Amino acid sequence: MSGRAAIAIDRVSKRFALAGSSEGVLALAELSLAIAPGEFVAILGPSGCGKSTLLRLVAALEQPSSGTVSVDGAPPGQVSANHALGVAFQDHALLPWLSIRDNVALPFRIAGRRPDEAAIARLIDLVGLSRFATARPRQLSGGMRQRASIARALVLEPEVLLLDEPFGALDAVTRRQMNVELQRIWSARQITTLLITHSVDEALFLADRVVVMSGRPGRIVREVAVPFARPRDPAVMRSEEFHRMVDDLTAALENEEPPPS
Repeated sequence: MSGRAAIAIDRVSKRFALAGSSEGVLALAELSLAIAPGEFVAILGPSGCGKSTLLRLVAALEQPSSGTVSVDGAPPGQVSANHALGVAFQDHALLPWLSIRDNVALPFRIAGRRPDEAAIARLIDLVGLSRFATARPRQLSGGMRQRASIARALVLEPEVLLLDEPFGALDAVTRRQMNVELQRIWSARQITTLLITHSVDEALFLADRVVVMSGRPGRIVREVAVPFARPRDPAVMRSEEFHRMVDDLTAALENEEPPPS
C-alpha cells in the first residue's frame, strides 16, 4: 500500500439529529486516527462515546458530518461496494434457515460471484467448525456462531476487518476462549483490523495498539502500543506487565477528560 494508511480518519465529527433539538447530538468531535496495513487496533471507551459510530463510518454505514474517512485511499462506500470490507457485530446475524456452510458462502451470492468452495471449506476449518458445516445456527453455541460470523466476514478476503463487540454477549469464560480463537484466526491472515470493545483485557490481548476514547463527544485521549510478542499465549494475561497495563488503561477510562492541548 506504499506507506498509505489502510484506514485514515481525518478530523471527523459526527452529529445526529435529535427530535426537539436544533443542534442534535454531537457523537464524535474532530477525531483523527490512522491504522497501518496489517495492524490490529482496539478502541476502548465508555458507553455512548461514539466507538460504534466510528466503526460504522469506516463500514460506510454512516457518513461523517465533517472530516473524511478512507480505506486504502478510497471512500468506504466504494470499498464496501467492492466487497472489500468484512464486518462482524455482537449479533452474529446468521440466517437461521441456512447451514453454517451456506451462511459463510452468502457473501459470494450477495456479490454475484460463484462461491469458492475451497475457500469456504478453508475458512470453516480455520474457525474450527468443519464438523458443523451442515448444522443450523440454532444447533451451535454462542461462541461457535460468532466464529461462523467471523468466517463469513473473511470469506471474500477483505482489505479490512471491522469487529463491533463481537463477543460482548458471551459469558466470561467463553469470551476468553474466543479471544484466543480470534488471535489464532487473525494470525493466519494478519488483515487490517479495527475492534470495538468494552474489555480492557480483550483489547490488550488482541491488539497491536489500544486507543482510548473520551465520553461524548468522542475524542481520542490515549494511545498505547501493546508490547507483547505474537503469537500470544493466554499466559501473558497473568503476567505482571499485563496487569499493570490493564490498571493503567482502566484508569484512563475512568479519567476520560482529554489532556490539555
